[in-house]
Amino acid sequence: MPEIKAKDPVCGMMVDPSAPRGGTYEYKGTAYFFCNPKCNERFRSEPDKYLSPAYKPAGMPKSPSPMVQLGGILPAQPVIKAKDPVCGMMVDPASPRGGTYEYQGTTYFFCNPKCNERFRAEPDRYLSPSYQPAGMPKSPSPMVQLGGIPPAPMPAAPTAAASPVSPSAETAYICPMCPEVRSPKPAACPSCGMALEPETLLPTSRTEYVCPMHPVVVQDHPGACPKCGMALEARTVSVADAPNPELVDMTRRLKVSLFFGVPLIVLAMLHMVSPLFHTSLNDAWIQFALASPVVLWGGFPFFQRAIASIKFRSPNMFTLIGMGVGVSYLYSTIATLFPALFPESPGMHGQPALYFESAAAITILVLVGQVMELRARSQTSSAIRALLDLSPKVARLVDAGGREHDIALDQVNVGQSLRVRPGEKVPVDGLVLEGRTVVDESLVTGESLPVEKNPGDRVIGASVNGNGAILMRAERVGSETVLAQIVRLVGEAQRSRAPIQSLADKVSAVFVPVVVGISLITFIAWLAFGPAPALPHALVNAVAVLVIACPCALGLATPMAIMVGTGRGARAGVLIKNAEALEAMERVDTVVIDKTGTLTQGRPTLETVVSLNPHNNEEDLVQWASSIEGLSEHPLGSAIVFAAESAQLRPHHVERFESRPGRGVLGDVDARYIAVGNTALMQELNVTIPPDAATQAEAIRAEGHTVLYLAADRVLVGLFGVSDPVKPTSAMAIEDLTHEGLHVIMLTGDSQTTAEAIARKLGIKDFEAGVLPERKAEVIKRLQQQGRVVAMAGDGVNDAPALAQAQVGIAMGTGTDIAMHSSGITLLRGDLRGILRARRLSQATMRNIRQNLFFAFIYNAVGVPLAAGLLYPFTGWMLHPVFAAAAMSLSSVSVISNALRLRNVKL
Repeated sequence: MPEIKAKDPVCGMMVDPSAPRGGTYEYKGTAYFFCNPKCNERFRSEPDKYLSPAYKPAGMPKSPSPMVQLGGILPAQPVIKAKDPVCGMMVDPASPRGGTYEYQGTTYFFCNPKCNERFRAEPDRYLSPSYQPAGMPKSPSPMVQLGGIPPAPMPAAPTAAASPVSPSAETAYICPMCPEVRSPKPAACPSCGMALEPETLLPTSRTEYVCPMHPVVVQDHPGACPKCGMALEARTVSVADAPNPELVDMTRRLKVSLFFGVPLIVLAMLHMVSPLFHTSLNDAWIQFALASPVVLWGGFPFFQRAIASIKFRSPNMFTLIGMGVGVSYLYSTIATLFPALFPESPGMHGQPALYFESAAAITILVLVGQVMELRARSQTSSAIRALLDLSPKVARLVDAGGREHDIALDQVNVGQSLRVRPGEKVPVDGLVLEGRTVVDESLVTGESLPVEKNPGDRVIGASVNGNGAILMRAERVGSETVLAQIVRLVGEAQRSRAPIQSLADKVSAVFVPVVVGISLITFIAWLAFGPAPALPHALVNAVAVLVIACPCALGLATPMAIMVGTGRGARAGVLIKNAEALEAMERVDTVVIDKTGTLTQGRPTLETVVSLNPHNNEEDLVQWASSIEGLSEHPLGSAIVFAAESAQLRPHHVERFESRPGRGVLGDVDARYIAVGNTALMQELNVTIPPDAATQAEAIRAEGHTVLYLAADRVLVGLFGVSDPVKPTSAMAIEDLTHEGLHVIMLTGDSQTTAEAIARKLGIKDFEAGVLPERKAEVIKRLQQQGRVVAMAGDGVNDAPALAQAQVGIAMGTGTDIAMHSSGITLLRGDLRGILRARRLSQATMRNIRQNLFFAFIYNAVGVPLAAGLLYPFTGWMLHPVFAAAAMSLSSVSVISNALRLRNVKL
């Protein structure tokens, strides 16, 4: 029910009648409530005035919106309705089908879960005054508004098929090198100067509706053709990737710069190679005219970023470029305007040396490098784009009457029935209701073999249906699907920072100041000790030092490899949650694996029921145990529940239910105090286990089964033998992990006998039995204290502390949400062979990062001394700034190209 509010008759404020700050006053049999004592006092003095229909509280509208009135003043209460802020439908707040959501202190009600989900994703958009729900009149009909809050405006209905991750109305832009930098529009990073990238990629296709008889009739939502009345049919159209505005701008500047720069460079080369050409005053002005558009317009973004870097005290590559190009151009301009200020250079016929061509060439080469870098960077997001393309754009809805028709994917709601025909993609996550088929989930989970699906099995959205038709029920839609979570996690991982990045950060922090210092020293040294003319030589070498240095290559070394590596992992069914886990996985030497649901299938079956009391048969025991285990999450309990359902045994009412993790469950069933659990639970309850029962239990354990005891009123009355089959791939995965030199340890809450049987079957030499949930994290700590780097693999709620404690937590994608949240890596298929894939991915990624860092360090360590003229005393050779600019541009592109090799690494 909505929260009841009363109206202060004096000021019109809404008051909580259960705790009115101004107290209450009864007048003519009606109780009134006040926001403060002053209003109460005024009402007591003139009640008729404040109850007059002509009275209007100051600041309140003349026609106040209806409200819930206490005290019977309004004899006829209107039916209270709330407006769904997404679709505009009127909702009964007492039982909203789509649930409720509180935002900024206001509760909103929804007609269906889809509207609730959309509102949660973009509340500000749907509350915008400019929003008008599709199909709603501009002046909505009056309604009773809860809490005296004006009706919430709503956003336009989506016009395109929803991608797994619906982009917000305004895409945020982030820096790949500085993830903390965010901007609402495309711009340059104020820290490193790189172009910002969209945080969320837009879908590559959309759904529109067209009339089969009048193709000109096209709209973004279902409906009827206004010409012939036929129902519009859905069709999917491709949306070309929106061009990167930064790439478009840089390409345009490069083309214009080439138009002016090529003649300038040709003219400068003619002066150098032929004695027939010499620099005159007219030539100087021609060079000035050709160089100015290149430097001042083509290089304008570089100067902007250089100034920003100084303003924000974050010097970067563009600081050096701006200084180098600026000094060359400024010196040449002054030399052209006032040649007498400078000494005459040999062979220049009275003109000082000019470096317009150097400034222009550096600008052009940096533009070329930026264009190449932007194109290469766009490929690093190819993994997310490929994931977005996996999702189908339409679904085939089966309505209550059995009629089938196509709807856009974003219109699918939880609980709807969908038909998936042979060869089609499964639209959303759900449950098979009818039919049998095999489904190819390799694009989502990395599992190469098709998986058989029968009624009751779950299917994953974007997987490909085989040769059978199935009817499914939608259970997860929109941002809740597995594919949407994959896209989100990959995006977050790509923006995370690996610890190894700190090394590059420390170097980058002092890199630019050091380079500026070296450039200054170079200028002074050449000016003091260099050959004549000293000033031009000093200027050329100082500029070469500024231009060749590339902190950008150093900064890109790690994030580019992380972006590509996490994308490669997602395609193989290995989700990397953060870069720290990816880096640590390479150093792991010990893998601790939980048994249930990780080594085993996590779908136990009830194999044995032993009654220890002649007054209770096996059906009684199963019925009691299933009643209480039905309230538990543990997979062993689900085996008993499933057995009871198969035998059509109805559960009894349970009171005072209690779950003791790692031990069992207990509660009152049919006036009996029932407890189901292991030996530890029986000991806590002081339940005696007779010798013959212990012997039978040990025999069950010897077969690799888990024993559960059943006690009624603290007396042991039965035993259950539950078997959890080992996954077919577990033995192979353990063998491969051992072959890789990893120490494998199995943890289980089972008895020593059961654990030994499972370990022997899987070839595991080291295991610990009888481990309670709280002790799993202690085991991890003990191993870490021994100097081991531990990875923990688990899937249950009770594994979460251990997953968080380990250097690398590895969750099974088939497990619980809390396990996946506590881990750094998720194996979508739940196959332990994914641990090897994660390790190989980590090794390849870290190797790639080290290669990038080595190249960046060596490039700068060698390039800067060469540009300073270190070899000139021995060889007479100097590095011209033009070649320095070319080397600088290629360095960043080389780092990105090396990172892109990870897309094809074998896992």
